[in-house]
Amino acid sequence: MSEQSAETILIIDDDVVVAQAFAMALRREGIQVWTAHSADDGLRDAQQIRPDAIILDFRMPLINGVGFLYRLREKECNRRTPVVVVTGEAALTDEVHAQLRELDADVRIKPVGLHDLISTTRALLHRQAHGRRVQPS
Repeated sequence: MSEQSAETILIIDDDVVVAQAFAMALRREGIQVWTAHSADDGLRDAQQIRPDAIILDFRMPLINGVGFLYRLREKECNRRTPVVVVTGEAALTDEVHAQLRELDADVRIKPVGLHDLISTTRALLHRQAHGRRVQPS
């Protein structure tokens, strides 16, 4: 894509199939999508691309979602970037939930259907534009 649209999402998921499926669905909605398959690549891309919002897998090798968020939020330009953490772990501990709230991230439990993905993404983009938290669905 040669031209950056007004709405850019970065998807970070070590499962390439999941990342590609999410990206395909969002591109059909007219959203520019970038994908990364590790936390390190996602951090680099977040700095370079400056996405409007991030969809982040919680469980990744080496650096999990919480570790990624701590590193992301260290940079001033990324402190307000809306993030939703997507996880297959329905029973995240209270401590992890508290960390995610502290790091200003929302949580969605997999499986995430197409309708949920699109509405969550629209809510993230709305939050970026208006500075409000995403409401749980």
